[in-house]
Amino acid sequence: MLELRNLSKTYAGRPVLAKLNWTFHAGEFVAVMGESGVGKSTLLNLIAGLDQPDAAAAPPIVLDGVAMSALDDDAATRLRRQKMGFIFQAFHVLPHLTLLQNVALPLLLNGLPQQRAEEMLDAVGLQGRGGDYPHQLSGGQMQRVAIARALVHRPGLVLADEPTGNLDPETAHGVLTLLRKEIKASDACTIMVTHSHAAAEMADRTLVLTSSGLQETTFVNRFAQ
Repeated sequence: MLELRNLSKTYAGRPVLAKLNWTFHAGEFVAVMGESGVGKSTLLNLIAGLDQPDAAAAPPIVLDGVAMSALDDDAATRLRRQKMGFIFQAFHVLPHLTLLQNVALPLLLNGLPQQRAEEMLDAVGLQGRGGDYPHQLSGGQMQRVAIARALVHRPGLVLADEPTGNLDPETAHGVLTLLRKEIKASDACTIMVTHSHAAAEMADRTLVLTSSGLQETTFVNRFAQ
């Protein structure tokens, strides 16, 4: 699904990520933890093609057999639009659009039928709220909209950057339970950056990012097989 091959990133001569290697599989929910400043959000930005890795002899990021470094800006944008979904700590729900319009946006951009947007709103527990606007929602409800929007076009890869950082523990647990249910139903690979051990418990496995690379932790995941 997604391969990292000696992935490195340097800013102003300072190495942030150094020779990361890992393979992420379809349907796998992975939490990535680590100290602040270690490069977790940078990792997501590189995977998404929003930032460029250091030059390498071999393609450092390969998604479904496609080398991200071989794509020009237009091709990278199309790949993100078609194959990726994003969930952010700050929600990024567009305030001037209704909930239905927010969720339908990836369908519109991909030229797909719009009816699945309403189905996804139902799936995340917001039945009959499609005509409402984000200012009418709680933080937990807005994150539910963000989950629906991220999954509505059935992406193969979901990237989540601190998706529960602005939520109270009870709401966060509900949002993560929903996220896990929906990504398992769609068989999407999901990489979630988080500082929260409670959030990491919801994943299939937890990786720790350090200056030495990515390492799987012995941290016990709540849903581990």
